[in-house]
Amino acid sequence: METTVLLVRHAESSVHLGEERTRGLTAQGLEDVRRLTAGLRQTHIDAVISSPYARAVLTVQGIADDRGLPVLAVEEWRERRLHGEDVSLPKEAFLAAIGRSFADPDEALPGGESLREAQARGLLALRELLREYRGGTIAVGTHGNLMVMLLRAFDARYDYAFWQRLSMPDVYRLTFGEDKLMGVERQWN
Repeated sequence: METTVLLVRHAESSVHLGEERTRGLTAQGLEDVRRLTAGLRQTHIDAVISSPYARAVLTVQGIADDRGLPVLAVEEWRERRLHGEDVSLPKEAFLAAIGRSFADPDEALPGGESLREAQARGLLALRELLREYRGGTIAVGTHGNLMVMLLRAFDARYDYAFWQRLSMPDVYRLTFGEDKLMGVERQWN
């Protein structure tokens, strides 16, 4: 029995220190959400799950609304905390830290979560979805870093360079036979 998981990376959001959970979407992000919702309108979806972060919920809200479904916020789908909440890294330092984490999955900045820790958290959440919605199709509003870490758990080709190529939003269709990943296909362009 096949189960499909649509991993939906959130749309464009501006960065504001201290607003990691509450920041919304930019005007471009809102326009992309309309395109995303329309693009998935013909796709049967049984449940819509999301990171509790506003930008992820807002990205999948239209998918849920079209089907009369709630968006179920699940803490385990949150973004990886790269560093302490009171720290702001310049873009170059942020990218370097992400790159190092793919090279050393146990490395973590002070107050942060290692790649291995975030990946384990995400895998538990994914396995729970596969168990609860076996045979169905689930849309999951999540974040680029966690998305790639989950894919990487099944295939090492999903690396830092792949993460850098993701768009906001982005959608990947994962097909599972029981708990075995059978296929990955990009659904957004």
